[in-house]
Amino acid sequence: MTKLAVVLFNLGGPERLKDVKPFLFNLFRDPAIITLPAVARLPLAALIATTRERVAQANYAIMGGGSPLLAETGAQARALEAELGAQDPELDARCFIAMRYWRPFAKDVAAQVAAFAPDEIVLLPLYPQYSTTTTASSLKEWRSLYRGPGRARTVCCYPTATGLVGAHARAIRKVWEEAGKPQGVRLLFSAHGLPQKIVDGGDPYRAQIEATAEAIAAQLPELADRRVCFQSRVGRLQWLKPATDEEIRRAGAEGKGVLIAPIAFVSEHVETLVELDHEYARLAAQMGCAPYLRARTPGIQGLFIEELTRAVLRAVGRPGGAAPHGPWRCPAGHAKCALRTEEAA
Repeated sequence: MTKLAVVLFNLGGPERLKDVKPFLFNLFRDPAIITLPAVARLPLAALIATTRERVAQANYAIMGGGSPLLAETGAQARALEAELGAQDPELDARCFIAMRYWRPFAKDVAAQVAAFAPDEIVLLPLYPQYSTTTTASSLKEWRSLYRGPGRARTVCCYPTATGLVGAHARAIRKVWEEAGKPQGVRLLFSAHGLPQKIVDGGDPYRAQIEATAEAIAAQLPELADRRVCFQSRVGRLQWLKPATDEEIRRAGAEGKGVLIAPIAFVSEHVETLVELDHEYARLAAQMGCAPYLRARTPGIQGLFIEELTRAVLRAVGRPGGAAPHGPWRCPAGHAKCALRTEEAA
């Protein structure tokens, strides 16, 4: 049997309240997040982690004291392993989870994969839309650490893959129908934001977010009033606009409700369970924006797991290197696209 290691990448999250500060420090010391020399970046990361610790702890306390991201990713890994085994019995497929800023750290997972001694490796970020701040950062760290056997291929992005789009569309339609198909509701495709300067520097993230939204919208003609917006802004830099909270205020002022779909996330964590379900729900109530509805992330929906399975199997069958899964190709002008970066290397 062919031994296949699938490495699933995600950001990670603190498991306990005492983990919050070191998690934040790991996040902000990443040069992909704060693009300063280490001599300035590390003290700044320590300062941010200290000043944001209490607020962040309060958010994680709402979820029971820690992030559910590892548990949710573990469920996806098990579902993907089972589907790979069903699709190709000749594969001895094992999924490994490598988090960028908390446990399990990539250095430990790299040792586990090497001990498994795979023939083939598929690097599969659980970030559907590519960015230098997420996918590129995770992959760069992995490549600096892994020294074991196996021919590696990378799925760099899959923003318009059929199963991803279908899973989001199904979740949106479900919450809308369960609410009684209310009229006068604006569909907000909410994605985690980035500083505008990162996108201006050639990062394809915004273009891919908009492509995901357009593909989902094509399956939801009954929700014709829709907009793309961005959440989770921190710091003083200009971030991608419009902001999700601004769109909630706008909808309330126009006498509309909103249905928020978090299209950059494939599992539930603090940005969905706290920011969307608590902070923005409270804002909507204050602004008279009703109803306030929120679609769930793909999680272990069959459509999504089947799409990840296709992504893995197609990657195994092609030459090495990075490539998107599905029909998407970044338009010209995105110099930080994974394909263009690799071609220039």
